[in-house]
Amino acid sequence: MLGLTPLDAFAFAWFVMAWAGYSWLVDVLGAKRGLTSTMAVYRERWMHEMLHRSNRIVDGQINMTLQQGTAFFASTSLLAVGGGLTLIGATDRAVEFVQTLPFGYHPSREQWEVKVAGLTIIFVYAFFKFAWAYRLFNYCAILIGATPDGDRRGTEEAVAMAGRAAKMNAIAAAHFNRGQRAFFFALGYLGWFAGPIVLVVTTAAVVSVIYRRQFCSNSLDAVRL
Repeated sequence: MLGLTPLDAFAFAWFVMAWAGYSWLVDVLGAKRGLTSTMAVYRERWMHEMLHRSNRIVDGQINMTLQQGTAFFASTSLLAVGGGLTLIGATDRAVEFVQTLPFGYHPSREQWEVKVAGLTIIFVYAFFKFAWAYRLFNYCAILIGATPDGDRRGTEEAVAMAGRAAKMNAIAAAHFNRGQRAFFFALGYLGWFAGPIVLVVTTAAVVSVIYRRQFCSNSLDAVRL
């Protein structure tokens, strides 16, 4: 099927299950104890502190910084998509080059095209996530501007608006995190170009690194509530 061997199919299935399983672990099982969920609490605190600042320049600057990081990754995703399309167009030269390498794996033209197409799709997915996160951060900036001063304009209304802004910011961050996760797994996916066994190993390595950073890192210790 698509020029893939049974071992290739197994390695790709392992890659997909590792990505899906880790996403479930972070977004569902670890919703109350990971670094991402802990920072969501601080986002809410930020918005409630904002209520007592009549001048929202600092809050606007923080949100703009988040937007700029998202825009950078969105642009990088487009460059990666362009690179993938270029590799598909230069399949013959790429396969010839890979076959000269010493690691002993010699993909066919069809296998190479399927793998490059898969890598390109990962970066397309990442672009959509980053682009949507950028837009949501923009909406968050509007909500920050629409939030009344809690000391002057009715505490209940102000708290409700701050909660909306915090939720919008957390949703934007979730999409950004998923896009960044796609980048991490794209690094693991690169192992497939050296063979299915390498894909299994690199995927496991990626999961190990990002799991440690999400649940067992000193950065989590620094912000743990």
